[in-house]
Amino acid sequence: EVKGSSMASDAFFPFRDGIDAAAAAGVTCVIQPGGSIRDDEVIAAADEHGIAMLFTDMRHFRH
Repeated sequence: EVKGSSMASDAFFPFRDGIDAAAAAGVTCVIQPGGSIRDDEVIAAADEHGIAMLFTDMRHFRH
């Protein structure tokens, strides 16, 4: 459990399951670049869990 911690990602969350898992572990804040076609679903998941979400609009992960 990581209750009260923050989580950062260098790529967007393509689905809400990452946010659901973070909430189950106790994460309270997520920072990510955004840009997924499902950003609305990911934001809704964060809202449902009371997680603050910050978007950087800067993507570092490229392939």
